[in-house]
Amino acid sequence: MGLPKRRHSKSRSGKRRAQQGLVLPGLSLCPQCQEPKLPHRVCPHCGTYKGRTLIEVTE
Repeated sequence: MGLPKRRHSKSRSGKRRAQQGLVLPGLSLCPQCQEPKLPHRVCPHCGTYKGRTLIEVTE
């Protein structure tokens, strides 16, 4: 089994790890209540999706 001949430099390791950063999810506004929500999911604030009420939200 092959082994590396030389160690990788700090900059080379850093360039590889630069792609692993956390990314915030893209939010969209709910057309009913104008609250931010994840796309293609039921709004947690009003319980609607595509103009229909799917879940009852207790306040």
